[in-house]
Amino acid sequence: MRPKLDLDPVLVARARELARRAGQPVVDLARSHTTVSVERAVLRLAGVTGADPDGIPWVNRLVDAVVADVGLGHGVAASVFDALTREDLTDVTLLAQKAAAGSVRFTQPTGRAATAARRAARKAAAAGVRQIDRRRAERDRLVKRYGDPKQRPWIYLIVATGDIYEDIPQAQAAARAGADVIAVIRSTGQSLLDYVPEGATREGFAGTYATQENFRLMRAALDVSSKELGRYVRLTNYASGLCMPEMATLAGLERLDMMLNDSMYGILFRDINPIRTFVDQRFSRQVHARAGIIINTGEDNYLTTADAVEEAHTVTVSQLLNEFFAHEAGLADWQLGLGHAFEINPDVPESFRLELAHALLARELFPDAPLKWMPPTKHMTGDVFRGNLLDGFFNLAGTLTGQGILLVGMMTEAVVTPWLSDRDIALQNVRYVLGAAGGLHEDFVPAPGGFIQQRARQVLGEAVRLLERIGEQSLLTAIAEGTFGIMKRPPDRGKGLDGVARHEADYWNPATEILEAEPAGAEPTAVRS
Repeated sequence: MRPKLDLDPVLVARARELARRAGQPVVDLARSHTTVSVERAVLRLAGVTGADPDGIPWVNRLVDAVVADVGLGHGVAASVFDALTREDLTDVTLLAQKAAAGSVRFTQPTGRAATAARRAARKAAAAGVRQIDRRRAERDRLVKRYGDPKQRPWIYLIVATGDIYEDIPQAQAAARAGADVIAVIRSTGQSLLDYVPEGATREGFAGTYATQENFRLMRAALDVSSKELGRYVRLTNYASGLCMPEMATLAGLERLDMMLNDSMYGILFRDINPIRTFVDQRFSRQVHARAGIIINTGEDNYLTTADAVEEAHTVTVSQLLNEFFAHEAGLADWQLGLGHAFEINPDVPESFRLELAHALLARELFPDAPLKWMPPTKHMTGDVFRGNLLDGFFNLAGTLTGQGILLVGMMTEAVVTPWLSDRDIALQNVRYVLGAAGGLHEDFVPAPGGFIQQRARQVLGEAVRLLERIGEQSLLTAIAEGTFGIMKRPPDRGKGLDGVARHEADYWNPATEILEAEPAGAEPTAVRS
């Protein structure tokens, strides 16, 4: 899309520079700390799989045993592979089982033992990274074979029964009805579990547990649908919560295509410790970059707790911060599904024009990003006719402003978990709007100096002023004071803080070493076009 808001390029450049200044201390913090989930992700790449009879993953048992003996701050890889040699074992999962039984003790190796352990650990982690590379190449081949959807935005639809074997036929039916991206919502509360459940699951509540086996089953099913429909159907899940790095790793290993991965969502809405979140986020995004996964960020959530007009600039600030954090971790613009939402109270005068201003501002600030546009939820009342109309206006705003990923709104939002029939009606709404007005963004040009341009410039100016204030204090302080989503989250509190450690002088992580030393790969032609 050609620029339509006549934004001041000097002000836009200043906004990005201020975001960099605000974000860099957080990056420095992430680079000097580790977490139990980062270390578990490394061992998953190195081949640890399975769970004990109580359902606790062996990788958790192994990391807990290492931490008990030598602490977390050295990283666990060298100690694990040193013990593997001393125990004369070749299977890391078997070592985990022995460690859980208390028959293995861990030390921090030095000298030749450390050199040998690091060599073995790097080789094992590299095997996992190569598997992620193979799955990325596989996606590229399938997209080339079956093709991408002809229209933009991509139509993004949620399934969530709690039972993976019920999710699969619903997802395939949704794809046949026009969905381009299937998102499997996680079971309520999974983000607060400090372990990843194992195997195929059927007992999720208001969502389905995210597990490696569930990822594998759904990806295989959507590959069948891709072949049937002649277009590649993408799969989305969540790299958030206390196991963010592990979720990212499992997604890369099982060829998921998008992952919900925001810089602040877990802090604000799940009360996860800020330091834990930022450390986990950086590693997860390095994995996403390598895997060619598009991230979806969560700025839309701010507008469910704060006023969408008064706090619109906080969405812009978060988008700019998410962009900086993503670039620093190696993600390219085509992987940045930055979030925003249609959440202004419809009773506000000129609400639709305000929505257009906000959506167009996001589009012009991030012209190469596949922005994720979220439907109305906060002001859905249970009146399904009004709800369907609001969703139609949301769909229209999406095509008028050239959004990249459009989440399908449900007229039964705030009433029930949507039925298949609800999804079908919602998809009809999307298909009608995209079919009737899919190219309308070519013709839509706001009046020079008019309401939409003035509102967009106002929001950008407010975003710059907020970034200036954040720079004067710090991002962690701003979060603690409730700047985003009116949630106050201090850095010395929150869930998962006990799983964070500052790097010791000899800290070493073979996965980070590999991911930072080697390029993630170029943008696929099919996505670029």
